[in-house]
Amino acid sequence: MTITVIRKERYTIMAYSKYANKFDFVTVTDRRGLDSSKWDNIPIPNAEVLPGFSHIPMWVADMDFPTAPCVIAAIQARLAASPAMGYFGLKETGFYDAIKKWQFERNGVTIEDDDVISYENSVLGGVSNVIRTYTEEGDPVLLHSPTYIGFTGTVNAAKRKIILSELKQDEEGTYRMDFEDMEKKIVENNIKVAIFCNPHNPTGRVWTPEEIQDYVELMVKHNVKIIADEIWSDFIMEGKHTPTQSVSELAKMNVSAMYACTKTFNLAGLVGAYSIIYDKDTREKCRELAAQTHYNQPNILSVHALVGAYNEGAPYVDELIKVIKSNQQHAYDVIQTWGGLVKTQKPQGTYVMFLDFTEFCEKRGKTMDEVLQKCVSVGVICQDGRPFHGPCHARFNFACPHSSVVEAFDRLTKYVINAEW
Repeated sequence: MTITVIRKERYTIMAYSKYANKFDFVTVTDRRGLDSSKWDNIPIPNAEVLPGFSHIPMWVADMDFPTAPCVIAAIQARLAASPAMGYFGLKETGFYDAIKKWQFERNGVTIEDDDVISYENSVLGGVSNVIRTYTEEGDPVLLHSPTYIGFTGTVNAAKRKIILSELKQDEEGTYRMDFEDMEKKIVENNIKVAIFCNPHNPTGRVWTPEEIQDYVELMVKHNVKIIADEIWSDFIMEGKHTPTQSVSELAKMNVSAMYACTKTFNLAGLVGAYSIIYDKDTREKCRELAAQTHYNQPNILSVHALVGAYNEGAPYVDELIKVIKSNQQHAYDVIQTWGGLVKTQKPQGTYVMFLDFTEFCEKRGKTMDEVLQKCVSVGVICQDGRPFHGPCHARFNFACPHSSVVEAFDRLTKYVINAEW
């Protein structure tokens, strides 16, 4: 019997070169029955797609694109190298080096110490860990409104109290933080922890360095620990992503940042994320808390997927951003033809868009429930914006082939906006 030993360096390079730069952002695939929550479920109660209309799911935030070929290659290479899936060390996989490479090349951040990076089973798991580290049951947590529903669920599950500071839209429709309101809420409620979504989901706002610096200074002034969810940091349509920790030494030592490649490379089903926490005391407390339940053990294939993505996946992301930007621009242009009945801000980041149907409902005498059901009836499956604290809103996901976006907004124009129903 012959035993073949395959060196890691060799199989990784061979696998990547075989699949390099073959991206499919065009093919429309019906994923029903293929382990897809997005395709197998309709999130609007009592809503059904009418016969004759294909499904165009535009709700939960995963993509209708294959992951990058280099990710598949990395997983296949690991499986080819050894069928054993036993205990392993993160350092030996290249996990830390890949993260440091990605953070430097994409965000301009230099991480010198591997120890500031921690594996997290998920971004929200990391968020929950910091909340539980610095608060007790019943304590308040500050969030912005509109609010990502994952934050709502995480804070509620931890039995903490949600305190909202509403983002205000300026004359151009750009969402802005209300610093006076935030400070008032902090003082009145004795806030100890705040969650900062950067870029912001669901509004798509990309915060400027000046805004982030002002936010950090306000929180530190009142001894508030900051959790920065930066899972959308690779999806920038306008401007540049500024990591929350990067604006100052003050931010670096007072912010616990959460990242993942799962959003960027469509790997949510594999799970896996990581935190960057420079403050040693916070880092050690969070690790100690995570160790109590043993939930935070890394998955070997998820880790190799991240290494493959971060080492070789930049061209994929660059092309992906062009597709999403084109999709969002098309939708925005169509919405401008709807006579002001629906309002939105063209996202600066993320691949979602938050649509305000207030004017439409008022002028047409419709409820938001009726609007959502009508959208679904013609196959355009969006997400109710009310759990995000958008009273008459819907969230749309544009991480799908351009042809799907064109078809979806043609249907909305013909059957929802311009039709009598």
